[in-house]
Amino acid sequence: MPMQLLRQTFYFLRHGETDWNRIGLVQGRVNMPLNGTGLAQARAARDLLRDAGIGTICTSPLDRAQLTADIIAAGLHVPVRVIDNLRECGFGAREGHPKGAWYDAWRNGTTPAGAERFPAFLERALDGLNEALSCPGPVLIVAHGGIYGAIERFAGIARRERIPNGVPLFHAPPPKPLLAWRRQQIAGFAAA
Repeated sequence: MPMQLLRQTFYFLRHGETDWNRIGLVQGRVNMPLNGTGLAQARAARDLLRDAGIGTICTSPLDRAQLTADIIAAGLHVPVRVIDNLRECGFGAREGHPKGAWYDAWRNGTTPAGAERFPAFLERALDGLNEALSCPGPVLIVAHGGIYGAIERFAGIARRERIPNGVPLFHAPPPKPLLAWRRQQIAGFAAA
């Protein structure tokens, strides 16, 4: 199977903010709830996406992503599909700690104790993304920063240091394969 995204337009939203996001701790698979800001971000994203024609919302099984997706789906009256392969990477012993040099080392092949290997994570993430992109669209994918890093890699988009919580991003495939996808922040959110 080629390591590429299905050529479908889609929206991506990193789940609403949690307390660990606010203080800069890596969550991985720790099931943190949304905080008040995260709930407000989900409602604002719902309102902004109201006229986007979303056909399906696909989400990670982790609570912070599912609640964000459910808030949006309730306002848009569209189905939510939980896709296990959209869950965040397991960072093992590094969960609950700030992102540091260990993160770049992980991306380069040094796996922290108990963590998912980077190549395995990318393969799983791509499977989850392509499963989502096979749903009736346009699709809104509600997931995590690590999943968005996989999107950037497979779409040839310049890597952001951090993807903001609760900000909808539109993605369109290039007119020709091997070119970078187009990423556009949905109007109404301040650049982050």
